Amino acid sequence: MNNEIIKNGSQMVCESLIKENVDHIFGIPGGAILPLYQVLPEYPQLNHILVRHEQGAAHAADAYARATGKAGVAFATSGPGTTNLVTGIATAQMDSVPLVAITGQVGRPAIGTDAFQETDITGITLPITKHNYLVMETKDIGSIIKEAFHIATTGRPGPVLVDIPKDILQEDGIFEYPQNIDIRGYKPNIAVNQKQIKKASILIKEAKRPVILAGHGIKISNAYQELLSLAEKCQIPVINTLLGLSSFPANHYLYYGWPGMHGMAYSNLILDQADLIIAVGMRFDDRITGNPEKFAVSAKKIHIDIDPSEVGKIIQVDVPIVSDAKTALKELITNVKDKEHSEWLIQIDRIKNNHPLKLRDTQKLIPQYIIKELHEITEGKAIIVTGVGQHQMWAAQHYTFNEKNKLITSGGAGAMGFEVPGALGAQVGRPDEMVWSIAGDGGFMMTMTELATIAENKLPIKFAIINNGFLGMVRQWQELFYEKSYVSTSYNGIPDFVKLAEAFGILGIKVTDKKQVKSAIQDAIDHDGPVLIDFIVESEENVYPMIPSGATVEDMMEEPTSQEIK
Repeated sequence: MNNEIIKNGSQMVCESLIKENVDHIFGIPGGAILPLYQVLPEYPQLNHILVRHEQGAAHAADAYARATGKAGVAFATSGPGTTNLVTGIATAQMDSVPLVAITGQVGRPAIGTDAFQETDITGITLPITKHNYLVMETKDIGSIIKEAFHIATTGRPGPVLVDIPKDILQEDGIFEYPQNIDIRGYKPNIAVNQKQIKKASILIKEAKRPVILAGHGIKISNAYQELLSLAEKCQIPVINTLLGLSSFPANHYLYYGWPGMHGMAYSNLILDQADLIIAVGMRFDDRITGNPEKFAVSAKKIHIDIDPSEVGKIIQVDVPIVSDAKTALKELITNVKDKEHSEWLIQIDRIKNNHPLKLRDTQKLIPQYIIKELHEITEGKAIIVTGVGQHQMWAAQHYTFNEKNKLITSGGAGAMGFEVPGALGAQVGRPDEMVWSIAGDGGFMMTMTELATIAENKLPIKFAIINNGFLGMVRQWQELFYEKSYVSTSYNGIPDFVKLAEAFGILGIKVTDKKQVKSAIQDAIDHDGPVLIDFIVESEENVYPMIPSGATVEDMMEEPTSQEIK
């Protein structure tokens, strides 16, 4: 008995987090989780950041995880506290982000009685978590949290929720934290099937027009060097997915942009003309494939993904390889021989020259120009966090990434409101780097309360609000597909964002003219605290290229020829 460590449940949670090397937590207290908050002062290693809304906690923890490679942690209380986490949990699930949400629940005797602020959060989040737990014994806290972090960070990463009743948080017990765990039925694949590697190597050897399509899995598995080495060894051009951006240097001669609904025209055309696609750490989502039956029909396909359920789910492939990207690419590098594809590179350079990404030469203030200037002034070295919509697409198009892991954005879930708390989490995770949030006015207003958190913590985040007074992407669809029937997409009640920033103690700058852009960006960089720039841009600017949903490359709309191009 002398060796037994007696702790209450709340202390057990904190001890467990420390053993998992957690240093930052994003959350808000409430009745059911209050016992856990009351012991936090005993653990100064755990830096709790008090957000203003639980959605902000989840998005901040998500972006922290993407920025650092560690699991992000969010706290919330029962009932509305937990349900407010749901959008952020779903975002992490769609984008394969390791997130551990620890939530308070009503006491065990009250479960199932519709008690005050009781919500079945494990039932609600079952479809959007990798796994979740309802803790029913104090002695299980250590092992469950150990399992939660293991599941969240291994295999295909994802969110795990641990729901703990209040009385368990208050109850004393023997604290045990296992060094090793063996979870029945959960054995992420580590080894690579050598027969599949051999088959893939043969296809690479035979291919005349190969392309590597590199996704988020490159970042998750830290396979940057392996991707570069394979591309250079076999002279294979590299195209990124949206979440794969900043996994391959954009200034490399083998880099050819990103494809899909709003990707580069030349990237889409290159994939369409390829005879081999080596898809690594991506899932052939609908924004890339459009009509999957007509996607890259001339190409054989190698698909490397750690999640076996993704392989063959959307696109039938010739060589499936279930593995993490780093391991599989290492094996391929060993098995393939040096090769040149000079004719193919000449061909795709011609495609790129004939279908360039265009920027209108206009004196009007357009978002594309702002982002190009931001890229130039920051020398492409900033971490860029975006929300979802037109500004996200323009950021991905015009802020090119030469360095690793510099773009953080909501992909699969398409969560508006990610831009403010996402920037918060990224800055906390990488405090020595410059973080710019390129935000839409609509998404920004969804979570702008986190400006208070940013100001309170003196985080030097810079915001570039692309303010067009519309839900821009929805308006674009209404223009192109609904005969300009603008229903519920125009914002007439937008606040003065500069005054709003000043109300939070943040420097605000308003830009209404193209000539003001450079100085505003530079002033923001020179300021040692957070800055908000409100860019009042053209209200009906569209994102091009565009492939309509479910369509094909043949249906791609490029920049209208009537516009002046420079």
